Amino acid sequence: MLLTIAAVLIILWLLSVVGVYAIGGLTYVLLILAIAVVLVWVVFGEYPFDPR
Repeated sequence: MLLTIAAVLIILWLLSVVGVYAIGGLTYVLLILAIAVVLVWVVFGEYPFDPR
């Protein structure tokens, strides 16, 4: 699940880098979010908030 979210955020980031120059801050926000999701996934595993 987190890997899917990270992939979507990275794709959105790449699209914003290629297509939108006016919203420059958005690219960095998306990149930071994607990196944070990947770090959480690496540290806690694929399901870090699983109640089991």
